Amino acid sequence: MAMDTELNARARHLLRTLVGRYIDQGRPVGSRNLARHSGLNLSPATVRNVMADLEDAGFIHAPHTSAGRVPTVQGYRFFVDTLVTLNPLASQTSEEIEEKLKDTHPVSHVIDEASEVLSMLTNFVGVVTVPKREGFGFRRIDFVPIDRRQLLAILVFQDGEVENRIVETDREYGASELERAANYLNREYAGSSLREIKQRLVDDLVQARQEMDELMRAAIELARSAFGPGADQDVVVAGQTRLMGYEDLSDVEKLKTLFDAFQEKREILDLLQRCVDCDGVQLFIGEESESEALQPCSLVGAPYQFQGRVVGVLGVIGPTRMAYDRVISVVDTTAKILSAVLNQTA
Repeated sequence: MAMDTELNARARHLLRTLVGRYIDQGRPVGSRNLARHSGLNLSPATVRNVMADLEDAGFIHAPHTSAGRVPTVQGYRFFVDTLVTLNPLASQTSEEIEEKLKDTHPVSHVIDEASEVLSMLTNFVGVVTVPKREGFGFRRIDFVPIDRRQLLAILVFQDGEVENRIVETDREYGASELERAANYLNREYAGSSLREIKQRLVDDLVQARQEMDELMRAAIELARSAFGPGADQDVVVAGQTRLMGYEDLSDVEKLKTLFDAFQEKREILDLLQRCVDCDGVQLFIGEESESEALQPCSLVGAPYQFQGRVVGVLGVIGPTRMAYDRVISVVDTTAKILSAVLNQTA
C-alpha cells in the first residue's frame, strides 16, 4: 500500500476501527460510520479516500453495490498480526477453566470437558484432539488369550487410562507363559513412554536373540506388537449447533458442508495437526485452511503438552467475524491449563 508515513498510520487506525466495528455489529461499515467512531477528526470524504486505498490493497471489499466495506481474509490477517491488542484472560475466567478441568478424571473426560469449556466461553465450536498415547508413561501390561494365535493386550498408563489392543502372534502361547512375559515387560519398561519403549525394543531384541532365553525373546516379540501404533487420532468436537445462530454462516449448503466436516473429522484433524509444531497459538482464517468446508470459518488452535512433549492440539472454530483478541486468549489459556492438569496426573 503506497502511502506516506502519516497516511499509513491513519490507514492502520481506520482499518483497526473498521474491523472492530464489523466484528461487533456484523454490518458493512460506511465512511460516515467509520469517521464517527474512529476517534480522529476526519471528514467522511477523507475516510472514503483512505478506504479506497485499503480496498485497492485487498484489505477490505464491498459485499454489495453502494454498501459499506467489510474485511477480507487479508484484512483480518493484517489485523490479527499487527493491529490487535491481546490482553490476558480475566483471572476469574482462568479460574473457571481450571476449576472445570482439574478434578475431572480420567483423561478422556478432561478432553471432553476442555472442548465444552472452549465452546461455552467463545460461543463457537470447541475442538480438542485426543492425546496420542505414545507420549504417556506406561504402567503395566497384561495379556489375555482370545484365539490360538490372537491375544488381547491390556495397556494401563500412568494417567489411569486403559487401552486394549489386539495382537496377532506366530504361535500359540500358554497362560503361564503370557503371565511371565507380562511380568518381565512390567519390570523392565514400567515408567517409560511407548515412544521410549519402542526405541529400546530394537536394541533389546538384538540382545535377546544373542543372550536371552526363549521367554525373554517371546516377551519382546509380543511387546513389539502390543506397543506398536495405536488407533488413529480422534478429535472431540463440542458446540457445533452454536454456529447455526450466526448470519455469516446462514447459507444452508455451506452449513451442511461444514457439519459434514465435523462429522467426518478428517479435515479438522489435518488442520489441527498443522498446529503441533507451533510455538503458541496458530490461526487459520478463511481460505488459509485450504479446506472448502472450513472456508467461511477461522480456526484458532494451540498445542498442549504432557511432560514437556506435545500430545495434542485444542482450538476454536467459528465464523471469520470473531473477536480474535478474546478467542486467542481463551485458547492460549486453556492449552496451558490443560497441560498443567495432565501433568498433575503423572
